[in-house]
Amino acid sequence: MIKEGLLGEFIHETENTRKLLNAIPDDVLGYRPQPHLWTLAELAQHIAGIYQWYDGVYNYDVFDLAAFKEKKDSIEDIASIRDIFEKNAAEAQKAIEKSEESYYYNDWTLKSGDHILIGPIKKIGAIRGFLCSHLYHHRGEMIAYLRVNGCKVPGLYGSSYEESLK
Repeated sequence: MIKEGLLGEFIHETENTRKLLNAIPDDVLGYRPQPHLWTLAELAQHIAGIYQWYDGVYNYDVFDLAAFKEKKDSIEDIASIRDIFEKNAAEAQKAIEKSEESYYYNDWTLKSGDHILIGPIKKIGAIRGFLCSHLYHHRGEMIAYLRVNGCKVPGLYGSSYEESLK
Protein backbone atom coordinates (compact mmCIF):
# COMPACT_ATOMS: atom_id res chain seq x y z
CA MET A 1 0.00 0.00 0.00
CA ILE A 2 2.87 2.40 0.80
CA LYS A 3 4.57 1.55 -2.49
CA GLU A 4 1.36 2.27 -4.40
CA GLY A 5 1.09 5.69 -2.74
CA LEU A 6 4.74 6.53 -3.40
CA LEU A 7 4.40 5.47 -7.03
CA GLY A 8 1.29 7.64 -7.46
CA GLU A 9 3.09 10.63 -5.96
CA PHE A 10 6.13 9.95 -8.14
CA ILE A 11 4.04 9.92 -11.33
CA HIS A 12 2.21 13.13 -10.37
CA GLU A 13 5.37 14.96 -9.29
CA THR A 14 7.35 13.78 -12.30
CA GLU A 15 4.72 15.45 -14.48
CA ASN A 16 5.19 18.65 -12.44
CA THR A 17 8.95 18.48 -12.96
CA ARG A 18 8.33 17.98 -16.68
CA LYS A 19 6.10 21.10 -16.76
CA LEU A 20 8.86 23.17 -15.16
CA LEU A 21 11.56 21.89 -17.49
CA ASN A 22 9.29 22.64 -20.44
CA ALA A 23 8.95 26.24 -19.21
CA ILE A 24 12.69 26.94 -19.53
CA PRO A 25 13.78 28.76 -22.69
CA ASP A 26 17.36 28.24 -23.88
CA ASP A 27 18.20 31.94 -23.55
CA VAL A 28 18.03 31.88 -19.71
CA LEU A 29 20.06 28.70 -19.12
CA GLY A 30 23.15 30.75 -18.22
CA TYR A 31 21.34 32.77 -15.54
CA ARG A 32 23.16 32.57 -12.19
CA PRO A 33 21.58 34.55 -9.31
CA GLN A 34 24.87 34.84 -7.40
CA PRO A 35 28.45 33.84 -8.28
CA HIS A 36 28.46 30.84 -5.90
CA LEU A 37 25.11 29.42 -7.06
CA TRP A 38 24.32 27.13 -9.97
CA THR A 39 23.25 28.42 -13.33
CA LEU A 40 19.71 27.54 -14.36
CA ALA A 41 21.17 24.87 -16.67
CA GLU A 42 23.18 23.33 -13.80
CA LEU A 43 20.12 23.41 -11.52
CA ALA A 44 17.97 21.74 -14.20
CA GLN A 45 20.69 19.12 -14.77
CA HIS A 46 20.84 18.43 -11.01
CA ILE A 47 17.06 18.00 -10.87
CA ALA A 48 17.21 15.58 -13.81
CA GLY A 49 20.10 13.80 -12.09
CA ILE A 50 18.25 13.21 -8.82
CA TYR A 51 16.13 10.66 -10.68
CA GLN A 52 19.28 8.53 -11.09
CA TRP A 53 19.39 8.02 -7.32
CA TYR A 54 16.02 6.25 -6.98
CA ASP A 55 17.39 2.73 -7.44
CA GLY A 56 20.13 3.38 -4.87
CA VAL A 57 17.57 4.49 -2.31
CA TYR A 58 14.64 2.16 -3.01
CA ASN A 59 16.55 -1.04 -3.68
CA TYR A 60 19.76 -0.89 -1.61
CA ASP A 61 20.43 -0.38 2.08
CA VAL A 62 23.70 1.45 1.38
CA PHE A 63 24.14 3.93 -1.45
CA ASP A 64 27.84 4.59 -2.05
CA LEU A 65 28.39 7.75 -4.07
CA ALA A 66 32.05 6.79 -4.61
CA ALA A 67 30.90 3.72 -6.57
CA PHE A 68 28.01 5.55 -8.29
CA LYS A 69 28.63 6.75 -11.82
CA GLU A 70 26.33 9.71 -12.39
CA LYS A 71 25.61 10.22 -16.06
CA LYS A 72 25.91 13.88 -17.02
CA ASP A 73 25.27 14.84 -20.58
CA SER A 74 25.26 18.17 -22.39
CA ILE A 75 23.54 21.12 -20.76
CA GLU A 76 23.96 23.42 -23.72
CA ASP A 77 20.24 23.45 -24.48
CA ILE A 78 17.09 22.63 -22.57
CA ALA A 79 16.18 19.85 -25.02
CA SER A 80 19.24 17.81 -23.93
CA ILE A 81 18.41 18.34 -20.25
CA ARG A 82 14.82 17.24 -20.88
CA ASP A 83 16.12 14.11 -22.65
CA ILE A 84 18.29 13.28 -19.62
CA PHE A 85 15.30 13.86 -17.34
CA GLU A 86 12.99 11.60 -19.39
CA LYS A 87 15.52 8.76 -19.44
CA ASN A 88 16.26 9.07 -15.73
CA ALA A 89 12.58 9.41 -14.74
CA ALA A 90 11.70 6.22 -16.63
CA GLU A 91 14.49 4.35 -14.81
CA ALA A 92 13.40 5.83 -11.47
CA GLN A 93 9.84 4.60 -12.00
CA LYS A 94 11.18 1.09 -12.74
CA ALA A 95 13.21 1.25 -9.51
CA ILE A 96 10.08 2.04 -7.50
CA GLU A 97 8.10 -0.67 -9.26
CA LYS A 98 10.72 -3.36 -8.54
CA SER A 99 11.22 -2.28 -4.91
CA GLU A 100 10.05 -4.43 -2.01
CA GLU A 101 7.76 -2.52 0.32
CA SER A 102 8.79 -4.79 3.20
CA TYR A 103 12.30 -3.24 3.00
CA TYR A 104 11.10 0.38 3.42
CA TYR A 105 11.81 0.24 7.16
CA ASN A 106 15.34 -1.15 6.75
CA ASP A 107 18.16 1.13 7.82
CA TRP A 108 19.60 3.06 4.87
CA THR A 109 22.94 4.87 4.64
CA LEU A 110 24.40 7.30 2.12
CA LYS A 111 28.17 7.21 2.04
CA SER A 112 31.11 8.15 -0.12
CA GLY A 113 33.73 5.49 0.29
CA ASP A 114 34.27 5.15 4.05
CA HIS A 115 32.69 8.54 4.85
CA ILE A 116 29.05 8.40 6.05
CA LEU A 117 27.04 11.32 4.67
CA ILE A 118 23.53 10.40 5.88
CA GLY A 119 22.32 7.73 8.23
CA PRO A 120 21.67 5.21 9.10
CA ILE A 121 18.03 6.28 8.77
CA LYS A 122 14.95 4.30 7.80
CA LYS A 123 14.75 3.83 4.03
CA ILE A 124 11.27 5.42 3.99
CA GLY A 125 12.84 8.55 5.50
CA ALA A 126 15.45 8.58 2.75
CA ILE A 127 12.73 8.17 0.11
CA ARG A 128 10.74 11.10 1.52
CA GLY A 129 13.69 13.34 2.42
CA PHE A 130 16.70 12.56 0.26
CA LEU A 131 14.61 12.02 -2.87
CA CYS A 132 11.21 13.72 -2.70
CA SER A 133 11.81 16.75 -0.46
CA HIS A 134 15.22 17.33 -2.04
CA LEU A 135 13.67 17.35 -5.50
CA TYR A 136 10.80 19.65 -4.47
CA HIS A 137 13.27 22.07 -2.85
CA HIS A 138 15.24 22.41 -6.07
CA ARG A 139 12.06 22.82 -8.11
CA GLY A 140 11.19 25.76 -5.83
CA GLU A 141 14.57 27.28 -6.63
CA MET A 142 13.87 26.75 -10.32
CA ILE A 143 10.57 28.60 -10.02
CA ALA A 144 12.41 31.58 -8.50
CA TYR A 145 15.00 31.48 -11.31
CA LEU A 146 12.24 31.40 -13.92
CA ARG A 147 10.26 34.26 -12.37
CA VAL A 148 13.26 36.56 -12.03
CA ASN A 149 13.88 36.01 -15.76
CA GLY A 150 10.29 36.92 -16.66
CA CYS A 151 9.36 33.36 -17.66
CA LYS A 152 5.85 32.04 -17.13
CA VAL A 153 5.69 29.42 -14.42
CA PRO A 154 3.23 26.57 -14.95
CA GLY A 155 0.80 25.64 -12.21
CA LEU A 156 1.86 22.58 -10.28
CA TYR A 157 -0.90 22.45 -7.66
CA GLY A 158 -3.63 24.46 -9.34
CA SER A 159 -3.09 27.65 -11.30
CA SER A 160 0.17 29.55 -10.92
CA TYR A 161 0.19 33.31 -10.38
CA GLU A 162 1.00 33.82 -14.06
CA GLU A 163 -1.86 31.57 -15.15
CA SER A 164 -4.32 33.34 -12.84
CA LEU A 165 -3.71 36.64 -14.68
CA LYS A 166 -5.44 35.34 -17.81
